[in-house]
Order: sequence, then structure tokens, then C-alpha cells
Amino acid sequence: MAACKPAATPTAAPVTPAEPTSAPAEATTAPTKAPEAVPTEPAMEKTTITIWNQWDGKYLDAITAAFNDYETAHPGVVIDLSKPEDVKNALTVAIPAGEGPDIIGWANDAIGEQALIGNIVALSDYGITSDFLSSTYEPAAVNGVTWMGSIWGLPETQEGIALIYNKDLVTDEYLVKDPLDFDGLLAAAIKFKKDTGNPLICNQGFGANDAYHMSPIYFGFGVPAYVDEEGKAYMDTPEAIAAAEWLKKLSAVSFAENSYDICNAALTEGKVGMWWTGPWAVAGIEESGVNYGILPFGRPFVGIKTLLLTKNAVDRGHTDLALDIMKYFTSAEVQKKLALVNKTIPAATAALQDPEVASLTAVVGFGAALNLGVPMSPTPFSSAQWDPVGNASAAVWTGAQEPAAAMADAQAAIEEKVAGMK
Repeated sequence: MAACKPAATPTAAPVTPAEPTSAPAEATTAPTKAPEAVPTEPAMEKTTITIWNQWDGKYLDAITAAFNDYETAHPGVVIDLSKPEDVKNALTVAIPAGEGPDIIGWANDAIGEQALIGNIVALSDYGITSDFLSSTYEPAAVNGVTWMGSIWGLPETQEGIALIYNKDLVTDEYLVKDPLDFDGLLAAAIKFKKDTGNPLICNQGFGANDAYHMSPIYFGFGVPAYVDEEGKAYMDTPEAIAAAEWLKKLSAVSFAENSYDICNAALTEGKVGMWWTGPWAVAGIEESGVNYGILPFGRPFVGIKTLLLTKNAVDRGHTDLALDIMKYFTSAEVQKKLALVNKTIPAATAALQDPEVASLTAVVGFGAALNLGVPMSPTPFSSAQWDPVGNASAAVWTGAQEPAAAMADAQAAIEEKVAGMK
């Protein structure tokens, strides 16, 4: 408070300071400068490429590692792997809104429908040539991604299902030598159940809406296709009804409920002799230590797993990067690595012919199954087959319908769907 008081009046005149006799000396030390800003590197812009796929389980681990390798080599790229519950319905909503994937990992039978509604674009419009395709991939794979004179995808693997059996449980007396001897397989299943108390065969399609896993049975009985490229269905034929009758008989000596997880656990725990499944299951089976063999049986669907380029990628300016990722993932180098881990059947010719890959039990066994199979068609009419055949097969398995009635319903449902597409 004292500092705030006015100063006292001085009693004498103040002394006037003397005039300086010379100018003050210059400072000998330069003033301190403000620190200069250190330039910083601009943050690298990241580009995210979204891939919607249907990979899962142990099968996905090696695939994720492959994409991680790409990210490491391309620091500005982030690859987002997503697995929607219902890819088809999700795409119907996402693509028109500019949302969802840049790339779709899907089977080749989806090509026609997705191309017609504009969700995917022709790769031949963006520099992918027939010469590149035929010099890189297997002929069946090339045919599977070519439709209406255009190339619509890059193939990664060829797939079909076969009977993977536990050698410690399933001896020669239960192994049918003729891959089309359905009476023999049924007799073996009845005997195995009687001898061991367990089912011989587990199949995730038994009792489920799953036409894919039923394909070796229908086609093995002589059904040429569920629906052909002209839209003609074959589900009310004598061959289809005979297949359904066989399915009904097998259900009496099988699990009432089947799923991927149930079949996987049952094979691992010795509660079933065989699992009717594809190469995607082999990595997990090997990890579990099952002493397995592969028995080709029936005529399975031969699907080509592909990478498809979406309209989104083009609209977002991601075309070149997405194509580079597609080429990378479907290359012989990457597919060889995946085949050695996941026991998949590469579509890349150089990977399939590699001595390490060609010697794999899975490649030999599933390769024989694919040689018996029926190729999936990229026709849009393929989309009409899944629910009708799956529903009818489930109805037969559960006893909800007799075989002839279920097949008649499937035929009518396919015809109705096809008529709506024409």
C-alpha cells in the first residue's frame, strides 16, 4: 500500500544530471534471436481400401498376414477387411450410397448379377487383358471370371468340397472306391453308425439352407445344374428327386443338427468319421492333430474365389491402387504362401505347379474332387438357385417335406425368380 502513496514534496531543488560527454558505447553482444521454427514433415496421407470378404477362422489368419505385408511395403495404404453377415443385401444398400467396399472377395457365380446392377465394373475397361489373364491363371479360373466378353474379376483360388476323414477311425471298409457310388456310401454310413455309435458324415449343409454343400449329392445323381445359363431349372427331375430320397435316408444315421463348428469339433474329438467340407478347413484340422485323408465324392460345385472391383473404387479414385492390391493378392507368390498354410488350390498357374504346393495332400485330394465337379457359372440366373435348393434340402433333412414335394417347390421357386429377371 505504501508504494501507492504520492511521493513527499522535496525540500531542496533536485540535482540536474550532467550531459553525457560522448555517445554510449555499442553493445558488444548481439541480442538473442527468436528460435527458428524447425520444419516438420507433413503427416503421410493414408488411403484406405476396404475389402468385403467371406474369409474366416484359421483360413483368415494367413490372408490377413498377406495384406499386412502389402501395407508394410506401402506405408500410405490401409487395408480394411470386413465380413458382412449378408454381403448381397449389404451391397444393395451400400454401393448406391457410395459406401462399403472398394473390392469384394466373392465366388464367381455372383459376377453376372452384380455386373447387371452396376455394383462391379469390368476390369477389361481398366487395363486387364485376356493375355494377362490366360498367362497368369488356370483355364477354369479364367473362364469363371469372364462373362459377356468382359473380364470381371481376378481369381485367387479354385474350390470345391470333398470328404475329409479321420484315418484313425475310418478304415478301408468304410471308404467307398467309386466316387459316384451313393448306395455304397449310405451302406458305409449305416455300418459305421452301428459299429461305433457315431455318424460317418457331417456336413454343415445338412438341415440348413445351404445349396452349395448339397451340390455333390444332386450333381452326383446326374442333375446337370440347379439352373443353367438359359434359366432352365432341373429340380423336379427324377435325378433331383432320387438325390433328395438319398438325403432323407442318410439323415436317419446322422446328426440332427450340423454346422461348421459342430462338424469341426466332431471330427477333432473323434465323434464323426468324415467332414464334407472344403480346403478352407484343412489348416484348422492340421492344427488339431487329426490324422486325415481326403476322399473325393460326388460332383461338387467348383467355385472360383475372386476379387471384384466395385463402382466405389472408381468413384473414389482408388482404381489403380485397388487393382494393384488385387494383382498382388492373386499373384503366384502370395497364393503359394497361402496354399502352404491354408492348403487352398491356387488359381495362379505358377503357384499350382510349384513342387511344394503340388505335393500337398490337400491339393492332390481336392484337385481330384474338382476334376469331378460342376463349374459355377457367372450367369445372373445363378442367384435364383440358392434359397430354393437350400430350403428344399433342409425340408427333406428335417422331415418337413417329402422329397418329391420339396423338389417341386424348389423348381417353382427358381422358375419364379428367373421369370422376374428376364
